[in-house]
Amino acid sequence: MTTLYIDADACPVKQEAERVATRHRLPMKLVANGGLRPSQNPFVEVVIVPDGPDVADMWIAERATTGDVVVTSDMPLAAKCVEAGAQVLRHDGSVLDEKNIGQQLAMRDLMADLRAADPFRQGGGKGFTKADRSRFLDALERALRKAKSA
Repeated sequence: MTTLYIDADACPVKQEAERVATRHRLPMKLVANGGLRPSQNPFVEVVIVPDGPDVADMWIAERATTGDVVVTSDMPLAAKCVEAGAQVLRHDGSVLDEKNIGQQLAMRDLMADLRAADPFRQGGGKGFTKADRSRFLDALERALRKAKSA
């Protein structure tokens, strides 16, 4: 059965994902180090992992497989999930797959190097918009339908 995994730390689309998973009657796992309230929704399980670097990511990576959908903006986690056969979406609805994950990892590393080289470089990212939320909902709907039909 398809499971929807959400890398829930700083995820701006948890509520939207819950609505879509509930409509499809699919289990959803919200995985975080803490700070999440338990859900009354029977399809949603809140998984609190111990504090530590990448513990939530490792928990998801160990479980996600073919037929599952993962929502994350963490590129190393996305790469592991793509390799395991899961469909991966970012919060803005963009798809991460075997065709683009290498480029995304390289861009992540380049940006980390640029930030390290210029300690005064701040932010630079764009804000999360209604259009991003709408693209996410559309992409999640398509991904779950694809996963369920596979």
